Parts: sequence; C-alpha cells; structure tokens
Amino acid sequence: MTGNIPPEGSQMPTGSAENQTAETRADGGEPPVVVKIGGAKAVDPEGAVDDIAALVDRGRAVVVVHGGSTAVDETLQRLGIEPTYVETPGGVTGRFTDAETMDVFAMVMAGKLNTELTTLFRNAGVDALGLSGVDGGLLSGPRKSAVRVREDGKTKIKRGDHSGKITDVNSELLESLLGDGYTPVVSVPMLGEEDDDSVTPVNADADRSAAAIAGALGAELVVLTDVAGIYADPDDPETLIESATTPGELETLKTAAEGFMRKKVMAATEALEGGAPAVHVGDANSDAPVTETLSGAGTTVAASAVADNGEITK
Repeated sequence: MTGNIPPEGSQMPTGSAENQTAETRADGGEPPVVVKIGGAKAVDPEGAVDDIAALVDRGRAVVVVHGGSTAVDETLQRLGIEPTYVETPGGVTGRFTDAETMDVFAMVMAGKLNTELTTLFRNAGVDALGLSGVDGGLLSGPRKSAVRVREDGKTKIKRGDHSGKITDVNSELLESLLGDGYTPVVSVPMLGEEDDDSVTPVNADADRSAAAIAGALGAELVVLTDVAGIYADPDDPETLIESATTPGELETLKTAAEGFMRKKVMAATEALEGGAPAVHVGDANSDAPVTETLSGAGTTVAASAVADNGEITK
C-alpha cells in the first residue's frame, strides 16, 4: 500500500495512517520513530547513531532520514558552481536546483552521504539499509520545474528547477523493511512525476521528506538540528519554546521561526496533519539526542496543535 498525503484543505482518507496507528497501537506498543538528522556542518551524527542503535536494540522501530545541504554546497563550490538559494513569497528559504546542481545533489546525497551514514549505523550494530526516495518509489509526487520567488521586493517566476512536492509515500516498503528487522536510512532525491507520466529524480527538502514518512507511518518525528529547539528569540537560547499543544501556540512557533527553522515548523505541521502523534525538535549534539528529545528536551509539538474542535485540520 502506498500512503497518500492529503492535499491542503482535504480530510484524512479512510484507512489513513492516523486511523491505522490507533488500531496497531491498541496493544500499548510504541509507534515507530522517524529521526531526521540535519546536514549542517555543526551537526555531528555519531551521537545520534549510538542513541538510535540503543533504541533499536530495545525493540523500537526507527526510520532515519538525513540531510546534507552543507556537503552539497561544498561539492558545488569545489566544482566552481555557486549554490543558489531563493526565498518564497511566504518567506521560506530553499535551494534552487538547476540541472547541473541536481547531478551534484544526487551524487552527494544518495551516493556519498547515504553510504557513509549507513556504514556508521552498521558499525554500531544496526542492520541499516540505505535507500533514496527513488528506490521502490519510496517518495513521489509532481515535479516543479518553475517556482515563485521573491527578488528585490517583487514576486517572480524562476524556471528550470528540479524539485518536487511529495504526495505519496510507499509506506508498505518501509513497513516491510521494519518488519524484517532493518533500519531504513533514507535520502532524497524523490521521484518527480512529469506531465507525460514519466518520472525524474528531483530534489525535495529533507525535513519535509521526514514529515511525509512520519505521517504515512503514524510515527513520532524527531528533527535533530544544531540548536536546542525553537526559540522565541532566535538569538537567545534562554527563550526555548518547550511545547506547542494548541493552534494558537503553533502560530507562536511559526512567528518565532526564522530562516531554515521556518521549514522545520512547516514540516512539523505537515507531519501532524498526515497522522504523526507528535513532533520533537532537538539538539543533535547532546549526549543522547533522540532519547532526550523524545523525553521532552527541545521543542515538542503535539497533534492537538493542528486540531480545531477536536478534529485534525488540513
């Protein structure tokens, strides 16, 4: 079964991850965990690897999704290509991926970084299996060849992009791997669907990829980054927002988030709307980052934060 991600403004379909989770957790078992490991230079993955190994050893099902923006940018620069970032009309910053950048992106993300991280997990005793969003049609959706951007105070259309919007997750593939004792280590690219029904590997944001997977599996999402969580004042760690449990508190998070943190809040919202029971944002460089974040360190966003009168909003 492929998990369909509901479009904006729609209701959760019957048999969705949200409904399945309620059924499969009736025995009191813990839901799976999707851990997104950031790709910033300041993020050291080894602490997360050891912590995830301990979780898996205790019987928790874990899916890992990794980023790699810093490594992609460094490779582009070594090749004499300047990385291009754009800002959407909504104020979200993201990579513009032309054809040349897409070649480097696939090489670094699905090739070098995924192989290295999978090897780290296997050396830690985890039966890790690396795969990209292309493999088995894991992550798919329409390709975006043109994006709306803000430049010089004006909204413009920038063409030639190789990115996509994830609308489908092959949750059956992940559930099969988890059932067989594997720990999937997932990287973009995703499969971008063209107008002629062919598919092309394209870029997708790693945070939102992790969110799509968490929603499809009904899993808790842990987003590890280079700060302790989401701050009311982005420059002051003492202003950490510990939780958001209501729509109003979620709006406070959205207002506080700046730069790349905006995309993490967006991903948290999408994960909860898709069926994840909770989203946690925490420090990748703490001693046991996943366990500590699941236990309340960092910022926790509850499913009730996207609810209106008890119903999940889309």
